[in-house]
Amino acid sequence: MAIRPDQEIPKLSKELCNKLLLDLEKAKRPVLYATKCSLDNALYNHKVGYLTPGPKKVATELNVSSVKKMSRAIFMLEIILRNIDSGGVNTKRELYYMSKGEIKHNSILKPLDFGDQDESDGTIDFICELLECYREDLNCYANDRGGQTYSQQLVVTETLPDGDTAVIDLGKLGTTPFQPKNRPQNLKLKAKEKIDFCLIVESEGTANTLVANGFTKRHPSILMGAQGVPSNAVRGWCKLIQDQLNIPLYFFGDLDAYTMQNIFRTLKAGSAASLIRNSDYSAPDVRFLGVLPEDIKKYDLLDYPVKENDAQEVRALKKAQDALKNDPFFQDKRNKGLTEILNWLLKNKRRCEQQAFFTVNPRDPQMPEKIIMEKIKAGKFV
Repeated sequence: MAIRPDQEIPKLSKELCNKLLLDLEKAKRPVLYATKCSLDNALYNHKVGYLTPGPKKVATELNVSSVKKMSRAIFMLEIILRNIDSGGVNTKRELYYMSKGEIKHNSILKPLDFGDQDESDGTIDFICELLECYREDLNCYANDRGGQTYSQQLVVTETLPDGDTAVIDLGKLGTTPFQPKNRPQNLKLKAKEKIDFCLIVESEGTANTLVANGFTKRHPSILMGAQGVPSNAVRGWCKLIQDQLNIPLYFFGDLDAYTMQNIFRTLKAGSAASLIRNSDYSAPDVRFLGVLPEDIKKYDLLDYPVKENDAQEVRALKKAQDALKNDPFFQDKRNKGLTEILNWLLKNKRRCEQQAFFTVNPRDPQMPEKIIMEKIKAGKFV
């Protein structure tokens, strides 16, 4: 599903509200149907490459327990539609305070007041699932940015809201990274010289180290720091690079269950929570470069046992077990290599961080770069 035209959300909203009114006029209980965004409604087809929503819907019928949820949705939708009409843009946090302002100036709305931002955030998500749209379609933007990106060859042209364009030559930014906003669909990319690949590094710090040590000067590439779990901006940016430049994408990150499921899978195929967004916010072509299990022995890397008293690590392993049983991405035979890594992690209960490559020859600052390039040239990725 692509970003909807600006006029489509008001039209869909009007149809939704008219149906609610019609049911009430007929003394019928209105029912709202929202796409179910969870793993049990997630489908995966390797030809598509990302998780898509199945047929399941969540029905919300007007009754004593649901009246506040439905009323809040209409209340927040009115605020959002005013934004769309005026061209205004806000974050979820700002929309929360705008709703507070509406209630402050109109005491009749007091029963709809949100106790905290989690409640208003949930209402915005509910609206997206009702209309099957992106949050960005509602002129609501998270305060996130694409990963810090470096390249000597990449030129980005951005179309601004007023129709003007801005051209950014990444090769002229020096040590300053380029970080796109979370709607990269406004960007057009071109290579002023041939670009061989894009390297996405889980740790932003390690990405910056590679750049400082000359990685992008020695290799015609794009290098990006993904800053851990990829935000919508990072995911959309990777998708844009994949589609517009048609170059190989490699992910370099830790060898642990959390990275495989929460970071790499989300980057490559999206997530169950964002089923209606994954088509524009996933990069199915990205490959897992490492750390791979065989890298530990080959490069004599420092690895660690999973701490049994660390709740987060134990929870990640349990989620890995569940993923092997229930996640359609890991169940697909085309992802056998990634499934084998999860099985290795469960069996050995060990983890290895990407920074372990710095132990190979601590006196050679280019050693991690040499290993990365060796792996890429030898096809040692999944």
